[in-house]
Amino acid sequence: MERVDCVVIGAGVVGLACARALALAGREVIVLEAAGAIGTETSSRNSEVIHAGIYYPPGSRKARLCVEGKLLLYPYCEQHGVRHRRCGKLIVATTSAQVLTLHRIQAHGADNGVHDLRLLGEAEAKAMEPELNCVAALHSPSTGIIDSHGLMLAYQGEAEDHGAMLALLSPVKGGEIGVGGITLDVGGAEPMRILARTVINSAGLMAQRVADSLDRFPKSRVPPCHYAKGNYYSLTGHSPFSHLIYPVPEAAGLGVHLTLDLAGQARFGPDVEWIAKIDYDVGLRRADGFYKAIRDYWPGLKDGQLAPGYAGIRPKLGGPDEASADFLIQGPAEHGVPGLVNLFGIESPGLTASLALAERVVQVAGGI
Repeated sequence: MERVDCVVIGAGVVGLACARALALAGREVIVLEAAGAIGTETSSRNSEVIHAGIYYPPGSRKARLCVEGKLLLYPYCEQHGVRHRRCGKLIVATTSAQVLTLHRIQAHGADNGVHDLRLLGEAEAKAMEPELNCVAALHSPSTGIIDSHGLMLAYQGEAEDHGAMLALLSPVKGGEIGVGGITLDVGGAEPMRILARTVINSAGLMAQRVADSLDRFPKSRVPPCHYAKGNYYSLTGHSPFSHLIYPVPEAAGLGVHLTLDLAGQARFGPDVEWIAKIDYDVGLRRADGFYKAIRDYWPGLKDGQLAPGYAGIRPKLGGPDEASADFLIQGPAEHGVPGLVNLFGIESPGLTASLALAERVVQVAGGI
């Protein structure tokens, strides 16, 4: 049986950030990834937005770690050659009744430490984006976009430079909690058992399943996981916008917003549906409802300009009729198992928060 200091389960953006942080702290690290490549699920199926930290409840982990992570991420990208652009975002009010909501969002953002939000009148907003329909807009200059795969490669490379190892096609089938550490049963072409002093469960959509598979782990400490599937549609042809465009948030979420990739390609989403099992298919007919929502802020959208893009799935701790739950960083103080840190419900803004999340995990793991 192999013995190792730290095992990180999951090579998504957060898992790789954790592996990097642990390796930089001098820990011996092995990353176990079930798939044949890094970041094939949630980390590669998102809008690739660097979030400002505007919407999350003040004092929540999402709010704090997003703002901290953003402040770490921009310099990191510059220092490590990760492609990104601080393009900014406009949150647009299309009716006079929504302007009050913009004021509330601005105050909420300030409570989270986002102090650069600026309210624009119609003329100023349209000067920035001539095809925009709005009566006012809130400008977030610190929102940006990023090459998520490039970021993961940077985290992986830095972790490996400091001694970490990545094992692909190495799914964790189960394990056992013992006096000497945590024994993991690893599948793949050459199944093996690994005894680790520290285990970071960053398995994303499978994090609950991994925790539940550990013999002697208290089942009452495994929270439910709900799959929220977001469907995205791509714009065929050139986008006239240079900023991300978000409508005033709706009761059910942030609405159908426009994001850009680094090549300038526009995409719209998400169209959220709750699903029982992982399914990444995107149907053309789901775009029908997008046109009306988009034309509220972009009347120039033509019929037939939307094509199925991709789908991503978020591991939610709350269901469709429940309030959005915070990140859950569950260490020995919460579950009583020495050597284990579970990361549950790590969805948006997980990419933006990844460096700050990893610092927090090192703190929790350091006390083991």
